[in-house]
Parts: sequence; C-alpha cells; structure tokens
Amino acid sequence: MQEARYYQTLEDGVQCLLCPHHCRIREGGRGLCRSRECRGGRLYALSHGRPCALAVDPVEKKPLNRFMPGTYCLSLSCTGCNLSCRWCQNSDISQSRPEEADSAVLSPDEIVSICLQRGLPSLAYTYTEPFTWWEYMYDIAVLAHGKGLKNILVSAAYVEKEPLAEILPYIDAANIDIKALDDSFYRKYCGAALAPVLDNILAMHAAGVHVEITNLLVTGLNDSEEQVERLCRWMVSNGLQDVPLHFSRFFPRYRLTDSVPTPKKTLARAREIALASGIRTVFLGNI
Repeated sequence: MQEARYYQTLEDGVQCLLCPHHCRIREGGRGLCRSRECRGGRLYALSHGRPCALAVDPVEKKPLNRFMPGTYCLSLSCTGCNLSCRWCQNSDISQSRPEEADSAVLSPDEIVSICLQRGLPSLAYTYTEPFTWWEYMYDIAVLAHGKGLKNILVSAAYVEKEPLAEILPYIDAANIDIKALDDSFYRKYCGAALAPVLDNILAMHAAGVHVEITNLLVTGLNDSEEQVERLCRWMVSNGLQDVPLHFSRFFPRYRLTDSVPTPKKTLARAREIALASGIRTVFLGNI
C-alpha cells in the first residue's frame, strides 16, 4: 500500500483528483475505482505492487498494429476501473477490489527485471484501467524507460490533465478505447463523460506518443452508420487521419448478455465509412 498522488484533504475525508470523477471519499471509504481508499485522512493506492495479471502477449493483441509489429510485450494489470461499461470483457478484475482478486506481490524493479530477463522490448499496462493504478504504472514506466524499454498504455483515457502530462514523457505508444463520439452514450452506459477522453487523445498525439484508437461496436447501441461517421469526422477534423483505427467486434459479456455479437457486415460497413471519410488505416478486430 502506498500513499496516492493527486488528492486534497477535506474536513470529512479526501477528494481524489486523479480522474474527472473527483470522488469525495470519507474515512474508510473508496472511490469509484475501488482501489483508492481514505485512511487516517490520507488517500492510499491499494493496488500498488499487487498485479492481478501478468502475461506475455504479441503487441498486436493490445491492439497495436503499427508499433513494433511482430514483437512481444509484458502485459501487466491491477484491479480497478473508473468506468462501468455494461459489456466489460474483463469485469472479473476491472470491477473488483484489490483484495477480491488473486494477485502477486511485485515491486516496480521486479516487474522491469522480469521484462529484461525474458528479452521483451516493451511493457503494456492493460486489461483494466491503468490510470486507476497510476502510481504503480508511473513507477514502473520510469524504471523501464531508464532501461531502454518501451511503455505501452491501453486505456479509456479518463484521467485529469496533470497526471496524464506527468506520465506522458515515459509513454511510447497507446491504444485508446473511444466508446462512442456521444456524451450521452458515455454517461448512460459507461458512467463517464466524453470530452476528457477526446482532449487526452489529442494531448497524447501532440506529445509524440504513437496512438491507435479502438471503437467497440456494440450491437444496437453505437454501431449505426451515423455513430461511425461522427467518430471518423472528429478524427479527420483534428488531424488524426493517419492514426490507425480499430473497429472491434462485440460479444455479450458482463451485464449485457441479452444482445448478440456484432454482425460482421456491420464491421465491414464501418471500415468502408472510415476509409471514405479519410481515415487511412482501418483494422477489424475480434473476428
């Protein structure tokens, strides 16, 4: 357990300033991400040094198809997420408290050593929302950067500007999941807001991070041609036409099991729309 960064003390507890939720947390309570707790008037990052998942993955699985293709990365995750998507594919760890998941005890030094011992060129912070375990990711990323390793972020990018800016110099590549270019969709189905996500993607791109974007097409919710066109127009209008775009196939999961998988023709049509809109590189995933 380590004291968290980015919070302020209040008379009745603390207020977390890591993400736009700005959770007000009373003594003994936790934020929406479940992994940051107020104890003794301080905020602690409970998942620091407690990874619940560690694996060797092809970098294309992140998915990153234009960053070090053909190589493998050490994928790392802790419990926690500050979104509540009804279709989450990793809900067993993203929607759990640190003590509810099997985990190892590994320091940042040990994580970097594992990567070096296996001859892997990069680490990926993935599976859940890495920004909810910002301190652990930051400590590892700084050490990894010093050893010549690349850092990969797989995220929904729902974080405040200051913590993002602090870690950006150590992030080499990112795949960001845009749920839909629709704020009401974010609020209804993900418990978040759209604007910070878009701002953070532009900040990453401006900082020279290799960015790729994923859009999971959920059957009947965000898979209309209008929704796809809206996303593509935003990318092109913001100079992101060279950013690889991944349309990913939805499968019923978590709290959305009464739907059906995204029809393959829907993904094929999304690709046609993206290319016609000016997006130069489009991939289809989960097919």
